[in-house]
Amino acid sequence: MRAGRAAARSHASDYPGAVTDATPASAQPRPARRRREKTLLWHLIAALLLPILTLMAKYVTIDGHKLPKQGAFILAPNHYSEIDPVIMGRFVWGLGRVPRFLAKASVFKNPVLGAILRASGQIPVDREGGGRSDAPLKAAQQLVDNELAVIIYPEGTLTRDPDLWPMRGKSGAVRMALQAGVPIIPAAHWGTQQIMARYSKKISFFPRKRIVCKIGDPVDLSDLMGRPIDQAVLTEGTTRVMNAIAALLGDLRGEQPPAERWDPVKNNQKETGRFE
Repeated sequence: MRAGRAAARSHASDYPGAVTDATPASAQPRPARRRREKTLLWHLIAALLLPILTLMAKYVTIDGHKLPKQGAFILAPNHYSEIDPVIMGRFVWGLGRVPRFLAKASVFKNPVLGAILRASGQIPVDREGGGRSDAPLKAAQQLVDNELAVIIYPEGTLTRDPDLWPMRGKSGAVRMALQAGVPIIPAAHWGTQQIMARYSKKISFFPRKRIVCKIGDPVDLSDLMGRPIDQAVLTEGTTRVMNAIAALLGDLRGEQPPAERWDPVKNNQKETGRFE
């Protein structure tokens, strides 16, 4: 028995900071207190929205266990409807986390909606970028420091692909993941277009729809970590993310996604705004 205890102490000594039964309680490190994500405001928002969303659709989550229960991460979903953020927010909330977004700065100009978005931790993004393009990433970094979840649509806008497949992505999500050293998790959902079609302002409540969301494994960017974040690195990382999202969507649709992502420039389309 003594030999067994001695062996246990010997093995424990191989891991600095390991806590054993022999470690005095006063010497054991106290776990850091996590800031409560689901604040009163978030519970109020959920109480207002969830009944309406439940009325509109049945929500099915596949591989929800792959969404981290704690810690910082970036969730990168596909984007093809104006109501996507609300739907993805509902899925993330149902999996125990609070959704935070990089949202269009123009939305924050509404006095009431803007106040709610700021109070709930959403982040305004100026699409035109310019010299202010680092501001949203710095703000998002604060959320990362607080071990929160950030949802970024890597396409930057609704997909231009005529069949609603993910199109070519922008590099912001990958840049943030590499700079902050956090995982980027792909996700895909399907069925939202039945509630609100692309660029439509009409919401269909009946009949009740079915929306499915699938969570993927973190995109492997390990070989890109520590390298200078240049265009080649960003392009490679973004390609991996978009391919992962397309593969997840292909699983949901039971179809093979296109081999290449749709490129608006090659198809004479504007990068922002409506194209239909």
